[in-house]
Amino acid sequence: MAKEVDVQGSIELSEDLLKKYYDLNTQKKVLDNELNQLKKQIHDYLDETVGKEQKGEIKRGKYKAQRVIRSSVQYDNEKTVQKLEELKLNDFILVVKRPDTEKLEAAMKIDLVKEEEFIDCKTNKLSQAITVKEIS
Repeated sequence: MAKEVDVQGSIELSEDLLKKYYDLNTQKKVLDNELNQLKKQIHDYLDETVGKEQKGEIKRGKYKAQRVIRSSVQYDNEKTVQKLEELKLNDFILVVKRPDTEKLEAAMKIDLVKEEEFIDCKTNKLSQAITVKEIS
C-alpha cells in the first residue's frame, strides 16, 4: 500500500510544485496529441507526393521535413525452425535452456521445491512512477 508521508528536512514539496507538475504534464499530453496530428499530416502529404513507405523531403521557407524509412527483418521462430529442420539445417537452430519459472513457482507453493534453494537465483525489479491528479 502507498504511504502518505510528511517529510521534514531539506526537500520541499509544496502544493505549488505539485500544481506545476500537474499543469506541465497536462500541457505535455496536449502537445503530444497535437504533434501526432501534425506528424500524420506530414506523412499523409509525403504518401501522396512521393509514395507510401518512401523516403522523402519537403522544404517550406526555412524549414525542411525529411522522412526516412527504416527496415528490420524478423523471422517467425516456429516456422523458421520447422523449415530448417525440414532442410536438415540443424546447425542453424539454437537450443536455449531456460527455467520454466511458472512450474518452479507452482512447485514452491506446494512445497515440492524449497524456495530457499533459489533465493540467490531470484531478482526483484522495482520501478517508480509518479502521478499527480487534481482533487476537488
